[in-house]
Amino acid sequence: MSIERLICGPGLLNMHRALAEIDGRETHIDDPAQITATALADPNSPCGATLARFCAILGAVAGDIALTTGARGGVYIAGGIVPRILPFIKASPFRQRFERKGRFKEYMQDIPTKVIMHKHAALLGAARVAFAQSEG
Repeated sequence: MSIERLICGPGLLNMHRALAEIDGRETHIDDPAQITATALADPNSPCGATLARFCAILGAVAGDIALTTGARGGVYIAGGIVPRILPFIKASPFRQRFERKGRFKEYMQDIPTKVIMHKHAALLGAARVAFAQSEG
């Protein structure tokens, strides 16, 4: 499975179902938004455990990308899930897993991570590029 299929809404739902099966419990959740809402309301719930695992994986992947690309200026996370779970992700293992890169831990500690809060950031960026090219 590719990481892109794991750190997205459908991936969150699949992870929740897999963890329920591993734990031998039933789940009737069929919407990723339901997982995040329940996790935010009760971080100690099974949904909270799923969302914490999601944050840990996202942190590890973001850290891998930052280390591979030398992103000293920071890593900016966009998308639909993270802006909605900001307090949760701050308390999650996200940053710990981001920095956990063996002998590069100190290097990673200096790289900031930010969340893009604007819903249409990608469209604004594309519009700016198109506008700049039309002036060019």
